[in-house]
Amino acid sequence: MMGAKLIATFLGVGLLKPAPGTWGSAAAIPFAYLLHLNGGFPALAIGTLIAFIAGWGATALYIEGAGNTDPSEVVIDEVVGMWIALWPLSFGLWHAGLDGDIFPYPGWVGGFVMFRIFDIWKPWPVSWADGMHSSLGVMLDDVIAGVMAALVVAVAAFISHSFLMG
Repeated sequence: MMGAKLIATFLGVGLLKPAPGTWGSAAAIPFAYLLHLNGGFPALAIGTLIAFIAGWGATALYIEGAGNTDPSEVVIDEVVGMWIALWPLSFGLWHAGLDGDIFPYPGWVGGFVMFRIFDIWKPWPVSWADGMHSSLGVMLDDVIAGVMAALVVAVAAFISHSFLMG
């Protein structure tokens, strides 16, 4: 159970107050950057998949018999969603051969802000997944919020690089 708690709370980050989901999302950024530095976009994508699978299992163990299917201290879902929100940034740098470069701040700040907005607001289909009330739902609502944030980041990057910087 201790291992499940460490994974579910992302090494205890989820125990920080207030707003543990925001702390978890913020803590995800340097870890995403380390994955990116050590293998580009493929490392971040594989890391995201591993974190999703480990998080799903750890969350299932953590919430078993707890009476709360989505405790606020479980933030591994925010980590996965935030990493997905950073995929366009990581992919763009990797594709351009700049995978050793630092994440430019408009990309990670935009990803963070958009992910938090979608995670808190919970528009459909985020709300659909959140309503599952299961460990899969805990993980899936943030995956969907991450995909939505990634789409916004990708569109913003396209506009910025095509028209504003072009």
